[in-house]
Amino acid sequence: MTRIRSRWCCALALALGLGAASAQGASTVRLGYFPNLTHAPALIGLERGTFQRALGKVKLDARSFVSGTTLTEAFAAGQIDLAYIGPGPAINAATRGMPLQIIAGASEAGAVLMARGDSGIRTHADLAGKRVAVPSLGNTQDISLRHLLKEEGLRPQTDGGTVTITPVAPADIAAAFAGKRVDAALVPEPWGALLQAQGHRLIGNEKTVWRGGQYPTTLVIVNTRFAQANPTLLANFLKAHADAVAYLNKNPAAARTLINAQLDKLTGQKIDLRVLQRAMTRTRFTTALDLDALTEYAALNVEAGYARSVPDLRSFVRLGTTR
Repeated sequence: MTRIRSRWCCALALALGLGAASAQGASTVRLGYFPNLTHAPALIGLERGTFQRALGKVKLDARSFVSGTTLTEAFAAGQIDLAYIGPGPAINAATRGMPLQIIAGASEAGAVLMARGDSGIRTHADLAGKRVAVPSLGNTQDISLRHLLKEEGLRPQTDGGTVTITPVAPADIAAAFAGKRVDAALVPEPWGALLQAQGHRLIGNEKTVWRGGQYPTTLVIVNTRFAQANPTLLANFLKAHADAVAYLNKNPAAARTLINAQLDKLTGQKIDLRVLQRAMTRTRFTTALDLDALTEYAALNVEAGYARSVPDLRSFVRLGTTR
């Protein structure tokens, strides 16, 4: 397995090919992220205030998005400088020519396949003829679901099959289940654990979704032009990101309380801390990048019809050494 680990200070400028005279021109850093456990480093960095402290007098403008699709639209419009995002949207955006670089890992695994309790679904094969929700079309869970269906000999309705794939924001999945608008959902945590606590059925855990659970779920990306103009700001942010990941791994109980506070602010939903604990057991937090897994994921992207070919991801991945 090829893993890339970030070196948060001097290596940043070297990896991006920047000179010592690069200007630090930003007065505001615009950060995008999702209200999911898989984006917990962002939630922790915001709740503890470590991002803002790392940026000093430069203002942090943090914006929550529903999915990678909407976030990349904002990124393309020049409204976002830095973002926590899934590998699917990140790879799609990079191959479409958006000026971005993947600069760190944030989380791995942390996605589960849930079925509504009365849907009659007990196995992957039972998804035939059912309505399955994903956060958005073209996002990481959507691509994973399409691969899972192919392995079961199933196809989406849009490809002549019987499975209807429909976008539903993760925080709205419980209401969609209650209203019987969907039969199943491939969702990031903690929303899968919340559904499970409500009596719905776990059909596939993070290990059965794909690659035995050894796959990236959230990455950190940066606008290339922002990186070139603000190497010191970016290095400081990445130090704060590394601090958030370390905090999650060293202080999981305290982290759950902080995550819950952020999720309540963003979605209006407080989640039982025992539910968050279950969700965290299915999610790993790391700054490392698994380049092999990213490349395999890019192949799934092609398989799903969202790209024509697998790009050389080394041209998009920065900040580190290969080992």
